[in-house]
Amino acid sequence: MAVQHRETIPENIEVTGAHVNNLKNIDVKIPLNAFVAITGRSGSGKSSLAMGVLYAEGARRYLDALSTYTRRRISQVGKAAVDQVKHLPSALALRQRPTVPGVRSTVGTMTESLNVLRLMFSRLGSHRCPNGHQIPPTLEVAENMGYVTCPVCHVTFMAFGAEDFAFNSQGACPDCNGTGKIRQIMPERLIPDQTLTLRQGAVASWRLPGRNFMIYVAQQIGIPIDTPFNQLSAAQQKQVWSGKKEQYAINIPSKTGKIFHMDNAQYENAFAAVEDSLATTTNERAIQRLNRFYDFTTCPTCHGNRFDPKLMTTKLADLNIAQVSQMTMTELMDFADKILDWLPDKMQPIGKNLVGEFSNSLQPILDLGLDYLTLDRPGETLSTGELQRIQLGRTLRSETTGVLYILDEPSIGLHPANVAGLIKILRQLVSMGNSLVVVDHDTSIISAADYVIEIGPAAGNDGGTIVAQGTVAEIKRESQSLIAPFLTGTATLRDRPIIANEQPTENKQLQVTVNDRYNLHNVTAKFLLNRLNVVSGYSGAGKSTLILDSLIPALKAANAGSALPKYVKSVATGGIKNIVTVDSVPVGKNVRSTVATYTGILDELRKLFAQTDEAQQAQFNASHFSYNVKAGACPTCNGTGSISLDIQYLPDMVEECPTCHGKRYNDETLQIKWNNMSIADVLALDVNGAIKVFEQTPKIKSMLSQLQSMGLGYLHLGESTPALSGGEAQRLKLVSHMGRKQDETLFVFDEPSVGLHPLDIQTLIKVFDQLLAKGATIITIEHDLDILANADYIIDLGPKGGQLGGQIVGSGTPQELANNQNSETGKFLKQHLQLFQ
Repeated sequence: MAVQHRETIPENIEVTGAHVNNLKNIDVKIPLNAFVAITGRSGSGKSSLAMGVLYAEGARRYLDALSTYTRRRISQVGKAAVDQVKHLPSALALRQRPTVPGVRSTVGTMTESLNVLRLMFSRLGSHRCPNGHQIPPTLEVAENMGYVTCPVCHVTFMAFGAEDFAFNSQGACPDCNGTGKIRQIMPERLIPDQTLTLRQGAVASWRLPGRNFMIYVAQQIGIPIDTPFNQLSAAQQKQVWSGKKEQYAINIPSKTGKIFHMDNAQYENAFAAVEDSLATTTNERAIQRLNRFYDFTTCPTCHGNRFDPKLMTTKLADLNIAQVSQMTMTELMDFADKILDWLPDKMQPIGKNLVGEFSNSLQPILDLGLDYLTLDRPGETLSTGELQRIQLGRTLRSETTGVLYILDEPSIGLHPANVAGLIKILRQLVSMGNSLVVVDHDTSIISAADYVIEIGPAAGNDGGTIVAQGTVAEIKRESQSLIAPFLTGTATLRDRPIIANEQPTENKQLQVTVNDRYNLHNVTAKFLLNRLNVVSGYSGAGKSTLILDSLIPALKAANAGSALPKYVKSVATGGIKNIVTVDSVPVGKNVRSTVATYTGILDELRKLFAQTDEAQQAQFNASHFSYNVKAGACPTCNGTGSISLDIQYLPDMVEECPTCHGKRYNDETLQIKWNNMSIADVLALDVNGAIKVFEQTPKIKSMLSQLQSMGLGYLHLGESTPALSGGEAQRLKLVSHMGRKQDETLFVFDEPSVGLHPLDIQTLIKVFDQLLAKGATIITIEHDLDILANADYIIDLGPKGGQLGGQIVGSGTPQELANNQNSETGKFLKQHLQLFQ
């Protein structure tokens, strides 16, 4: 067999003519078997190159090798808009927004460490016989297919197997079914306002899908539907709450005056409407809607650990599986070492094998700075950054070779101290024989790359080209590079006045004291009013617990005159009456939500088009210019601009609508012109271009100017909002709050730097200053050193995460924190400030 010569092995992925989204037919070579960073401003086209070209093509080519039957069951992406991609390996992607885990997911199940732990308990554990004798660890379990003979009473029994320890299977607590919580319908949520009548919607559960006719069944029973619920007789109220299921013949009037008759309409009381809905749905979104009627409390049987209590008789190094699951990753590593000392000599070979496997499953999670997590931590409580790092840790364990890994913003949620651990993991992926492409803005990650590709120069239509590429040293010398000044320290870091030695005053202050909540114990935090406050610290240090779980609910309770959360000792509102929480959750739920609909611009455009002579001659009103109603929507795609094709054994294809060509509207509506443009033409404009068009239309221009001032001028009016990045979504949510007095308003931002280039962070700081100028108070939870450097006041939690966190280790101005020897954040902030001196 001939050996291939080294010089014939490709060294680069070669992309020719990439035109995904705003990419302008770019040609680029991406080194193989190297750590490549792609950077650029938000909206410049970074993800289009990484995800839209490299991942889309790499995944598609791999899946093409599978059978059509198999491909049908795998989520696929279509062919990328690119002329040619050569030498592309199979691709795996870790996205910026991993799927939120379900209620049955925990850190243990997601890392698969619990699988090994279950095996260790079944094979290495000390089991208890039916007569109550605790049997030392024995090889009998493995040798006799799980059967063990008690050396004391000589009874033979079946020891618990690995599957018996699975709370998602045979090991589930019988009362909560392995969820750790029990649900109970709260009556006050079924009828929240008893002053309403049944016709006005007093019974919230009767407004669920398929139950809107229930008021007419109640009317047929003899219950007045136009009398306030609290004025109904006791018997009538009881009928609403708990009446029997019986069938009635009813008439349902429609809005058009027609009467619909039902012979067998079954009555469901307020409770049954929720219970029956839950029993007949498996849709996650529907279940979430129904959950609002329930209160979830810790299961009294398993005390929240999810396991069947009978499993607690099996011990490993004198602990049961629930106790081990409550340990942090750091504690688990120490526990793993104790297991071998506890096992008898003849159990050492199997013990070393299983304990080694267990330790290997934990190590990547420790390296990625998640040492504070416990195996029993619910997956749904994890942050985006934590979810992505767990994905990455699991990927490392697979030890693949020859794969192209594409990571989208892996630094999200990472404290600067954890970035070093992340870089170690990234280099490990490459050393295993893989290629790595990372989309990121973190200058530490970019500086650690073998090769850098910068997309830009700006966003949207002004982006999509290669600005610079080369090694880090070459990028630093490139005059066209936008990231270079932030790598060398020549950029302007802070462009705000420094407020010297200002401390929260006693007479008017914003303050909260937390008694006991997770890792916060008797912690008092004070904030400056009408200033930019930043809460920093390791992941798991208690930042979200302090602000999102404690301060915000306490402020709302104090302003409403209701009881504070039981874990909050006291709160001082400082005159704050309004709270605006701005997170990075996508705006809108589907493609019908666009920049124009979310901001209200489309409402104004519809009025404008309805006032034209052509529209009035055609007797078109404003509704004809909405793609969400039949009058204006394209009849083929119903206003979505695209259609889904079901192709038997192939994946569904989403294609541009062949009738409206993505414009969403029907032909009649598109014939109406304002300034020689149809409404679809206007929605195709970006914000910057639209401002020039609507120069003489003050209301629309004002809305567009607000978007532009947020650094969102590159967004198209018809752009789908669910597809926006986290940082873009946050700024879009702020538009409606700009330009108004905010003296009594607190704005809380959760990681506003998500997806933002350092230049975009400068824009964000200017947005903050606009809010402060209107009297607002700002608190932001953040790791980004640029934002920390621009803060007026920082509260740093730590010293680390989990049980090692929960304390305020430092507070004050950025310089004061940088000089604080107790603050881990301060050490990195000091280096950052020195770089930009």
